[in-house]
Amino acid sequence: MTDMPPAILPPERFQQRLLAWFDAHGRHDLPWQQERNPYRVWVSEIMLQQTQVATVIPYFERFMARFPDVASLAAAGQDEVLHLWTGLGYYARGRNLHKAARVVVDEHGGEFPVHSLDEMAALPGIGRSTAGAIIAQSTGRRAVILDGNVKRVLTRLHAVEGWPGRPAVERRLWALAEHYTPDERLVDFTQAMMDLGATLCRRGSPDCGRCPFEAVCVAHARGEEKRFPESKPRKALPTRTTVMLLLQDGEGRVLLEQRPSSGLWGGLWSLPQFDDAEALQAWLDARAPGSELEPAWTPFIHVFSHFRLEITPQPARIGRLDAVDEARCWYDPSDPPSIGLAAPVKALLASLAPFALTTTAGP
Repeated sequence: MTDMPPAILPPERFQQRLLAWFDAHGRHDLPWQQERNPYRVWVSEIMLQQTQVATVIPYFERFMARFPDVASLAAAGQDEVLHLWTGLGYYARGRNLHKAARVVVDEHGGEFPVHSLDEMAALPGIGRSTAGAIIAQSTGRRAVILDGNVKRVLTRLHAVEGWPGRPAVERRLWALAEHYTPDERLVDFTQAMMDLGATLCRRGSPDCGRCPFEAVCVAHARGEEKRFPESKPRKALPTRTTVMLLLQDGEGRVLLEQRPSSGLWGGLWSLPQFDDAEALQAWLDARAPGSELEPAWTPFIHVFSHFRLEITPQPARIGRLDAVDEARCWYDPSDPPSIGLAAPVKALLASLAPFALTTTAGP
């Protein structure tokens, strides 16, 4: 019988292997690694949550160009922040980023509380792992991280059974992360852990042949790399339906509404939404009498993490409209304002030509 790798590696051995690999093969030229400070690291960490590096880089660079420091971000309006976030998804991250900037300015004098893991983790949108990453990456002080990449590395290395979202499994992984985290080279170590998971110990196609832990990885020794980490028990995604009103005036402008600050697409601008065609018609009769409906476009599906949304775009020509209040605006596709848009709404608006609505096909 083949000898199995040890259950726990000595931390020094783990650190040496990891850092030697990172020095030769790690990522050293990411934009947030330049001019490193708590603000830049924080923005990158929030953007990188559930989003790949290649996608984040242009967003990060645009964000830094407009908001070079936490004070400029805190002073901005939410619309402008979400406009720059449009396309990254998970918009609660953008709203929390803005909220956290204001907390840092108002309650911490414009300085991130990197002296305290608990105070960092208490900021909106920052949990224990993100707080640890910001502290380690920006100050070099010892702080433990356990993001998705690190969970995957440790789960495979030790063949940790169970979905990592379960409290008992997560406690086990935090203990392993604590065990392996060194007292020195924290900037490199935390980046190396994230790089290893992102570039070699990938979710669907791990590159075990180039991994520094190939010889000691329990999952690899069993030939079960793809079994770990275990997936979250799946439930069938429910499907909801909505009708989106594409109400266009004689100048080609489209009516938008700002969503409530919480809930679906919180704080973003969207097309007016209705449960069904009857509710949409009732709204038009009450708010925009004399409007003419065009044939509805083909429905399409937008998938969220917890449900599927079937969207039916319904174009219409306006008759007249009651006064537009602060929660509504006219959007000119030929000269779009800098506001945050829900992703499917952005796609629908991009498909519109000024002064014309197609009546035969959807986006």
